Amino acid sequence: MSQNQTPSFVGDHDIDATTLDIIESTLANTRDEMDRVVETTAISPVIREQSDQFPLIADPAGRMVMGQFGSAIDTIMDNSPFEVEDLEDGDVIATNDPYMCAGAVSHTPDMLLLRPIFYEDELVGYGSQWGNLMDVGGKTAGSMPVQARTIFEEGMRLSPVKLYKQGEFDSELLETFAHNSRLPAHAEADIKALAAGTKAAETRVQGLCERFGKETYLEGCDAILDRTRSGMIDLIEEFIPEGERYTFEDYVDDDGLGNGPIKLHLEIYREGQTVYLDWTGTDEQVPGTVNFLLNEKMFKMFTGVFLIMAFDPLLTFNDGYYDLFDVTLPSGTVIQPEFPAALGNRLPMMARQFDVLQATFSKLIDGFSVAGSYGTSPNLVYAGTDSEGNDFQMLEILYGGIPARPGGDGLDGHSWWPQFRTVPAEYQEAYYPMTVESYSTRADTGGPGEFRGGHGITKEFTFEEDGAITFQDDRAHTYPWGVDGGKYAETSEKTLIRADGSEESLPSKVEGVPVSAGDRLLFSTAGGGGLGDPLERPPETIATEVRRGLISAAAAAEEYGVVLEAGVVEETATSERRSELSESREEPPKFAYGPVPDDEELATQIADERRAFADQD
Repeated sequence: MSQNQTPSFVGDHDIDATTLDIIESTLANTRDEMDRVVETTAISPVIREQSDQFPLIADPAGRMVMGQFGSAIDTIMDNSPFEVEDLEDGDVIATNDPYMCAGAVSHTPDMLLLRPIFYEDELVGYGSQWGNLMDVGGKTAGSMPVQARTIFEEGMRLSPVKLYKQGEFDSELLETFAHNSRLPAHAEADIKALAAGTKAAETRVQGLCERFGKETYLEGCDAILDRTRSGMIDLIEEFIPEGERYTFEDYVDDDGLGNGPIKLHLEIYREGQTVYLDWTGTDEQVPGTVNFLLNEKMFKMFTGVFLIMAFDPLLTFNDGYYDLFDVTLPSGTVIQPEFPAALGNRLPMMARQFDVLQATFSKLIDGFSVAGSYGTSPNLVYAGTDSEGNDFQMLEILYGGIPARPGGDGLDGHSWWPQFRTVPAEYQEAYYPMTVESYSTRADTGGPGEFRGGHGITKEFTFEEDGAITFQDDRAHTYPWGVDGGKYAETSEKTLIRADGSEESLPSKVEGVPVSAGDRLLFSTAGGGGLGDPLERPPETIATEVRRGLISAAAAAEEYGVVLEAGVVEETATSERRSELSESREEPPKFAYGPVPDDEELATQIADERRAFADQD
């Protein structure tokens, strides 16, 4: 479909409002049910405990009607050995190759299951579910090596193939795939759980067809897409000015091999009802694993979600508005790398494109600004063989500071994905040879502001068996910015404390670092930037946060001008201190980036850090 061609679902719909609402609500509930089925049948903690899986329900044309990530059903079918006409009831397609689905899954541990849904022998849609497997092989436990230079080092890749054929399970195919994993039982159980999630979608969609009739259900899908598109047109015309061009740049620290900083550059402008988003000026792909194969539909979905959640959260986000966005993703860049670029640690790039997107909108939407975030989804893998000869492998996703936004503080120690959860310490200690000594927010790491940025976290692990750790984080060199008078947040840190008491400072991305029984890791993440003048933050709020250990008394006085005595606000001293700070400071910039050196100096700093770590290793 050309960019200006009106989608086929637009028009008058022969369906009453009540029936439409029932269909839409049922699909929304089905999305939650799909997740619940997967969580209760998978065995890996990254899915079972942290909910790293994403459901999708699409119409017969492959357009997402309900879900969270943009669909790539057309690309999957284009890269499969069969046509849509070859699909049959009971088929389930599986793939974990990002290049075979245009980045709908963005690294090899993500396995996607796609089930065509039939009613009365007619294709009425698709149910899709993908989730993060614990291991799919490759050079490093967890299949997210930092030092890989091609995707061939990141584990087994499954091109789109039928895992189920007319309901018959291909056990040999799954056994072959799982055989390449360090955790074959986890891989098998989790893939079956994902298939069960798609079955839940099939059951509910067929139930809607049975209840209202096939034609009414399909008309309902069209009407849901059309309603979202109409709502998005209203948001675009109200909030995005026409004629002006707005740009923003930010940087991922490095690729884990000493290359960085890595620039992302976005320009946004509107012509008519179409919003143009152009990533030209973004840096070329890098040798390391932080390249992000950004699915065009996924980015359109991200863009729409920003507008919907900010201005009309009752609107369903789906493929309905995709023709309203025109996206340029230059080939060969870090957001559209060419095969066989490594992709395993794409999360800094994924999260940073959120930051850049919302910062550009902060420029073009009057009165609506959002600060910078902790900038990735950090992860930690601890693997080895215990003293009894049993292999173990732990994978955890960690969180950081969410940026401040208009009218509210950023969340402390939270994920970018709203439904993600933390793995309970009791679970980790029961199943893995480790102790979680502490898990807490990092005081003073959120950017000061009228609305404070979220704090990062520190999680302290003691390793009880010899093994090795691999982890990925970012924002160790670049600061999450503050906006509109808000200040920048603090960066991330990693410290390995050996059993003999010696300490080692580690880069934000390391692979296969040996650890011994008794060693401890302090894993500290970055905060989120603040928004608005810190001197406008209510003193009583500051006092409460000091009592809770979120802000130090020193920061209360230096950053917020709040003077406390025994935890109580000294009103006269506070008034004087705020007046003093207000008179002595300069006009704040729109974006407060922090003390970051120029690109050349930062590149030298990053390269030196990597060399020092390599020499130490």
